[in-house]
Amino acid sequence: MQTILNLFYGASGVAALYYGAEFLVRGGVRIAERCRISPLVIGLTLVAFATSAPELVVSVDAAIAGNADISLGNVVGSNICNIALILGLCAVITPLRVNTHLFQFDAPVMLLAAAMLTIFYLTGHGISRIHGAIFFAAIILYTAWSVRQAKREAAVNAAVVEEARKSVSSGNAKAMRLPAAVLLTIAGLALLILGAKLFLAGSVFFARLLQVSDAVIGLTLVAVGTSLPELATSVVAAVRGEKDIAIGNVVGSNIFNVFAILGIAPLISPLRNATLSYVDLGVMLLCSVLLLPIMRTGWKISRLEGVFLLLIYIAYTAWLIMQSAL
Repeated sequence: MQTILNLFYGASGVAALYYGAEFLVRGGVRIAERCRISPLVIGLTLVAFATSAPELVVSVDAAIAGNADISLGNVVGSNICNIALILGLCAVITPLRVNTHLFQFDAPVMLLAAAMLTIFYLTGHGISRIHGAIFFAAIILYTAWSVRQAKREAAVNAAVVEEARKSVSSGNAKAMRLPAAVLLTIAGLALLILGAKLFLAGSVFFARLLQVSDAVIGLTLVAVGTSLPELATSVVAAVRGEKDIAIGNVVGSNIFNVFAILGIAPLISPLRNATLSYVDLGVMLLCSVLLLPIMRTGWKISRLEGVFLLLIYIAYTAWLIMQSAL
């Protein structure tokens, strides 16, 4: 009976992830149209922040419980997963066009966030309340600047607005009013969170049935589990041709993970005595650094570059499994 129930959990989780991502992308694009904001900025802010909700909940709960390893490890692991697994997979499905603004500003901000996290962690053996306050101020400034810049560009350049209007790929979405788009976006987020929980529950059951250790489950399934909303949203956006949302979601989520999650969690309880390894931090920095030249080559992330990113994630996961077996 448990096997059938967990099969149902897994299947229901996949369905909820798919429809949640579909609703979130459609609603987000419509909101971008009505608010005269480009789909890229919606991907970097609204969609990215929404899909990072599971990481926020996990990290804050861990901070309250005094578990700095889970709170910090969740952010570092998710950022690695977002670049190496999600962007890699999306690029394999369809090459991703890179917006020059994304390369010039948002990707460097993502790299800065990863570097600040590494420096703060290594010099302070964790993340203090002061570090958290700095991160929290950074996410407020970043969000305010992104929205203001997008509105300014839209007001000056009518082509930005026209491109946003043409980006909707469904006739139904064109007829959708703003309140309906907001409700659709909220419903999509709820389905994403529910789908991630159901899929993770079913996966953990079968992993234990196959006698996989809890350590490996935590390092692999749980780490990917909190990134499932980003994965589902970016893949659906890439398939639907909303490539700005696909890549903006990943970059924005990585910025949010550091500045917002590690801005809020340490303010509740400082993240002390964590035991992240140099390899974890190094892989996060490596992925963030490599993404810049990858984006610059032809202003797109090609299928070959997507395979390269996937290989990095596979190698990192293999290293985690080997370390847990020692």
